[in-house]
Amino acid sequence: MNKDLVAIFEYLEREKGIKRDTIISAIEESLRVAARKSMNGLINISIEINARTGDIDVIAQKEVVDLVTIPEEEISLEEARKISPYCEIGEWVNIATTPRDFGRIAAQVARQVISQKLREAERDVIYEEYRHRIGEIISGSVKRVVRGATLIVDLGKVEGILPDRFYPKTERYNVGERVQALLWEVKDTESGGAEVVLTRSHPEFVAQLFSQEVPEIGDGTIKIEKMARDAGYRTKFAVRSNDPKVDPVGACVGIRGNRIKNVINELNNEKIDVVAFSENKVQFLQQILQPVQIKKIHLNDDETSISIVVDDENYPIVLGKRGMNARLTGQLLDAELTVQKMSEYQAVMNIERAQMASLDDPTLDENLNIEGVNQMIIGSLISAGFDTPRKVLSATREELAAIPEISLEMADKILEQIRKART
Repeated sequence: MNKDLVAIFEYLEREKGIKRDTIISAIEESLRVAARKSMNGLINISIEINARTGDIDVIAQKEVVDLVTIPEEEISLEEARKISPYCEIGEWVNIATTPRDFGRIAAQVARQVISQKLREAERDVIYEEYRHRIGEIISGSVKRVVRGATLIVDLGKVEGILPDRFYPKTERYNVGERVQALLWEVKDTESGGAEVVLTRSHPEFVAQLFSQEVPEIGDGTIKIEKMARDAGYRTKFAVRSNDPKVDPVGACVGIRGNRIKNVINELNNEKIDVVAFSENKVQFLQQILQPVQIKKIHLNDDETSISIVVDDENYPIVLGKRGMNARLTGQLLDAELTVQKMSEYQAVMNIERAQMASLDDPTLDENLNIEGVNQMIIGSLISAGFDTPRKVLSATREELAAIPEISLEMADKILEQIRKART
């Protein structure tokens, strides 16, 4: 019994999921190639491997003839009947033979062909096992670290690869640690095999984690509409409910935050913001930035660019570290988001209004009338001496807000309305 070969059969079946018949077929083909190279022209060679014992038989076929002219392919009737007593001229007989120097040549050639065939067999196993699981979360243990920080993950029958660019820079792993990741793709390799590529940095990984934690996402009651992520630091996603009785944000957060905490723990304390989705971009933006109040907002015609003004104290919150919060917010909105401080906005508006007030425009000296502003407010302005547009434009928001009936917000509206009317 060839115990080494049987051990190989059992290992590949158990650890790699490759059927014994496939392994034997690959080895037989490789040994057939090796035997032909070492048997000087014999073309009718077959290799038979006993699946149970691992024994190898090398068989050469020769034609029975009266006169042997090609010894490598023919055998005399007399010699043939020593092997098969009842054979006749024209028949073929099987001859057990061991090629010259077969051990060294066979080992060299067989290693190459076996390696290729087993890679192909393993590739088929990988495709069969994992091609239908793309987009699922799978787990394994870190087997080794290669090429800097790329992880080779033991998934059981096969190994997965987790490239360093596919997991957050904030994460570190040691050999033997368990790791969960999203099955991103199964692709062919240059060597003829296949590899399972994993990711922990893609937004879909977070989506699948929530799908595991939140049954309402799994059954379709809640749908994740938009996601934006800076892996390792922050994820923002918007949800909507197909059932008016189900609060989509509350369901994702869970009682006392249990559901979202489980996801945050898996992501090594990455910050997660869940908001209600809206088709209206202004309303959606307000939802994302709550509780920050947007003081001014402007959308371009195709809604691909949004400019907002917020109070100075809220500016760092809206912008975020290295502009991350504003960038992710823009990704959720599918728009470029520009954020400005109220103090900067007011400074620009003051200059613009001062330039406007200095224009040689007779309409600026007409009686005050402001579209969209209550007549009682206009009466208060006139009573305070601001009876023309020029005089109002020449005033500061604080001067206007000093009038009892006018707040700072109303002063801003008055100045803005007059400015718009003349631009």
